[in-house]
Formats: sequence, C-alpha cells, structure tokens
Amino acid sequence: MVETVHPFYEDHRGAMEAAMRQRLDLAEAMLGEHVHPSSVDGIKREVMDEFAIVLTQMPYVGGAESRMSDFFMRLLGFMAISRVLRRHGVPLSVIGDIERDTYKAQLLTVPEAERLASGRQFMSPENQAFLREQAAKSHQEQFPEDFVYDFVEPGPGDDFEFGINYKACGFCKFAARHGDKDILPNICGLDFDAYATRGIHLERTQTLAGGASHCDFRFSRLRSA
Repeated sequence: MVETVHPFYEDHRGAMEAAMRQRLDLAEAMLGEHVHPSSVDGIKREVMDEFAIVLTQMPYVGGAESRMSDFFMRLLGFMAISRVLRRHGVPLSVIGDIERDTYKAQLLTVPEAERLASGRQFMSPENQAFLREQAAKSHQEQFPEDFVYDFVEPGPGDDFEFGINYKACGFCKFAARHGDKDILPNICGLDFDAYATRGIHLERTQTLAGGASHCDFRFSRLRSA
C-alpha cells in the first residue's frame, strides 16, 4: 500500500522541505564533528528521504483551523533528523544538541524586529483569548492524534502572564505510534529557544514525555523584550 501525504500538508510541502534543507545546511559543520565529513552529504540526502516518510505519517489535526498544525509542520522534521543520526550511531544527547543549535540558528535568520513582533502578538490579550478558545476546543478530541490542553490563568503570587497545561501531546502520540519514544525528548528541548528568540521566557518543570501527568508551560516576557 502506497502511503500518501494529507492534502493539507501536501499544500505546504514545498515550504516544509525548504525549511528542512536550510536546517541541514546550518547543521553541516556540527554533523561533520560527529560523523566522517565524507558522509555528511549522504546523511543530508538520507534525512530528506526520511522526511518524505514523516510527511506520510504526519497526523491531520484540523489544518488551518488548529494552531497545533503549525507545530507539527515546524517540528516533526526533527524526527527525520533524529532517526537518521540514530541509525548512524550518533548519541541521543549529541543529536539533541545538534538539533537545538540548528533550530536556534534557523530562528535567528528571521530579523529581530519580526521575531519580537511575533512574540508580542503571542503574549497579547487577543492571542490569549484565542488560546482559551482553542484549549476548550481541544477537549472535544475531534482528532485522536491531536493535543489536549488547558489555558492557565496566573494566581496570586505567580510571576507568569499565562500558561498552558498540555494533558495529551501529539508528539508523544506520534512517537509511540512510530517507535520514536527515545528521540522524543529532543523535540521537547526545542521549545525554549523557539520562545526565547521571540522575546518570551518559557518556564517548564515537567513533560508528558518525561512521565509527568502534563507539560506545564508558563510564559512571561523577557526583560529586554
């Protein structure tokens, strides 16, 4: 049976593949430190082949109607990188370092003004209202492979502006389905730079991937932002 890519992701395939190629170019020097330099080009091709497989595995969770579709499109490509580097004997901790450094470098190619504007939009009252709405909608569990989460208001003495408790994680479900549980923490590790480069401080003390009952994301503005 030939595996197919969902039409929503097929429509975005060109942009996702371009982002993957950019990541691999940014990772090239780091890869050369952990595999034979002559193998790097072959590994980059292997990652793109693996990404084509990941695209067929990517769950549909509502497309443009769900904010989590963007998370899948931006981050599941790192599963392809992890799978290939694991096959080449690169330690999981090193894979995590390569992916975090590569993702941060990629994020920093976006002009600072644009990144900070995106961060201000994320922290805005309008987006908080949107997140409340999406959190309530997530509990309907319309799509089995989706995330389920609660919006968290700060209480007395809290020093964050708002939070999200993820009760079910689409990445965890993906990893369990496709045998990627050991590389799942590398995906979790990408979150801190993803927010910091937009002027947002993320505090998180536990994750579903680490065996907790939920992931506790707490957001506040970085002083400089």
